Amino acid sequence: MVEAKTTSSLLYLDGITVSFDGFRALNELSFIIEPGEMRAIIGPNGAGKTTMMDVVTGKTRPDSGDVYFQQGRHDLSMLDETQIAELGVGRKFQKPTVFEMHTVEDNLLLALKNDRRVRSTLLWSSTAPQEQRIDEILETVRMTALRKRVAGSLSHGQKQWLEIGMLLAQEPQLLLVDEPVAGMTDAETHQTAELLKEINKTKTVVVVEHDMTFVRELGVKVTCLHEGSVLAEGTIDQVSSNDRVVEVYLGR
Repeated sequence: MVEAKTTSSLLYLDGITVSFDGFRALNELSFIIEPGEMRAIIGPNGAGKTTMMDVVTGKTRPDSGDVYFQQGRHDLSMLDETQIAELGVGRKFQKPTVFEMHTVEDNLLLALKNDRRVRSTLLWSSTAPQEQRIDEILETVRMTALRKRVAGSLSHGQKQWLEIGMLLAQEPQLLLVDEPVAGMTDAETHQTAELLKEINKTKTVVVVEHDMTFVRELGVKVTCLHEGSVLAEGTIDQVSSNDRVVEVYLGR
């Protein structure tokens, strides 16, 4: 147990630097996420967005800097990926990974936060509280009518929503969501914004995204990264009218 940092934030990054073969993927990156917040992270390719998520989830150790979780109680740089997941940090990658041969319902059952040893078999019977939790998640991700559908038959957008549901089944406090609307139709993009807003009522959410229309629809604070550090932060209007952001990311 580290000496707790005095911070009200759920996630606290200060001076994080990560180098790969002399390339600085993160360069003194600092920002904080408050409990219950939703934050959008934008920036050009190579800005450090993925490396930032790798550091928070324990996949990459920072060379220097502090990364704390839950009001400074946990030093994430000292923990491995499993320990960090168990603390309540969930991550959704850009490409959905669902169990294609199983139904939507079974995918959620496999993801539920319970004794992981039961995951190797579907022959166990679920309990009433688990069934209730599955019903709640299906309602949240708007897939109640699809519960018996085989996941492999879902559209790209539906697979993304199912995977967000699987993340919710693990009861995370903080969700890191990577480019959730890539490849989605306009209607699916809108529905994903509504879904994340719904989730944000009870969870803290960090969304990494390129789609500026979607970011605008989320209506949350935006952090723009460039060359591994924060270039600008504020509302979407403030950030998108910033000369440097226009220059390096949005284009003239």
